[in-house]
Amino acid sequence: MSLENRTVGLVEDDPIMGESLLQGLSLQGADVQWWQTAGAAIHAMSRKRPDVVVCDIRLPDASGETVFHQVADQDAPPPFLFMTGFGDIDQAVRLLRAGAGDYLTKPFDMGDFLKRIDLLMGAALFSESTVLGVSEATRQLERMLVRLARVSSNVLITGETGAGKEVSARFLHSRSSHASGPFIAVNCAAIPQDLMESELFGHEKGAFTGASSRHLGYAERAAGGTLFLDEIGELTPRLQSKLLRLIEDRSFTRVGGEQAIPFRARLVSATNADLDKAVRLGTFRQDLLYRIHVVGVVVPPLRERPDDLVWLADRFFVEFSALQGSELAGLSQLAIDAIHSHPWPGNARELRNRIERAVALSLGPWIMPGDLFPERYPPAGFGEAGDHGLQPLDAARDDAERRHILKALHRTKGAIQPAARLLDVSRTTLWEKMRRYGISAAGE
Repeated sequence: MSLENRTVGLVEDDPIMGESLLQGLSLQGADVQWWQTAGAAIHAMSRKRPDVVVCDIRLPDASGETVFHQVADQDAPPPFLFMTGFGDIDQAVRLLRAGAGDYLTKPFDMGDFLKRIDLLMGAALFSESTVLGVSEATRQLERMLVRLARVSSNVLITGETGAGKEVSARFLHSRSSHASGPFIAVNCAAIPQDLMESELFGHEKGAFTGASSRHLGYAERAAGGTLFLDEIGELTPRLQSKLLRLIEDRSFTRVGGEQAIPFRARLVSATNADLDKAVRLGTFRQDLLYRIHVVGVVVPPLRERPDDLVWLADRFFVEFSALQGSELAGLSQLAIDAIHSHPWPGNARELRNRIERAVALSLGPWIMPGDLFPERYPPAGFGEAGDHGLQPLDAARDDAERRHILKALHRTKGAIQPAARLLDVSRTTLWEKMRRYGISAAGE
């Protein structure tokens, strides 16, 4: 079992019990937030939601039941595991009926405790929380999409170019009841306007010059699945009218045809434009906006979710390394620092492109900042001062080892035992090397 990239909220006033649980959870890679009063826990969880909460029933300023009810009123509350003494079992049972996840009677075995935590996270679908990213903003986005997957309402996804609108739409489709059906993605800005009607709704044979046979449009081919209209703000007024009729009547006609064709797909739209402003300017129909925007989802830009940067970069690295048969070791700590300092105006698409180029062109063994941002580091003239100097082999090996340890600690958020497992060394060996290289437990 691993709790890496998971946040556990611990509400326990007993310092000995709290320290024991903190150590046990941290050894599994969890980021533990420990509060010793109900008030501190409620205040902290109103600002940032943990993945699971471990809560004592008896607290100095209120009961664990108060904490549960306060947090339960928030959007998508986390599951609770209550710790109780024998005399509090009736209260624990009452909390289970109110929606709490589980309870343990003190004293309990640490192995059983960790198993209960694992089961609670699985029941809450947190195994999905790393599909799109690990930041709190992305987790909230995923929770919203999972909830929307249970209904068939029209969804409008907004966000900057490259932020991940289509990725979000595909995630929504994959979690829906028609995930086995087709996902038809249409870029409304990429298809010429004179062809868009035929491509979207299809045409009959002889409908226009060159229409030598019947053509099924995207709306028809999406039957049983999802029709995703990206950059929907680029549709012409005529196509907006026809799309509105499709939504209202759940049917459409092919170009040159008279027979109504049932529309049997879910409609998901996306845009990086301000459609409310387009309505005021008269370039987008207000009634159509109401129809496509039954539920709105905003994909935050990458600069607002920095915790996703290295997570995404690592996955892009693995993807392109496999495609290109690369033997690169990974991203150096200097490259990671450069990634964090970049503003990412092109969002995840820019990050993906830079990683692809770096994997293709890096001389290795580690990807360096110049591989990711060659525009920042113009090639120096051969033979210039400094080009002839070489670092001693021992120093170069030490630098590489230090970067590798820092990378492992970054992935485990400073947790020593999980980092040692990643590096395939003992905890003692890792401590000795950290002390030698001046690395703190926080990975600095």
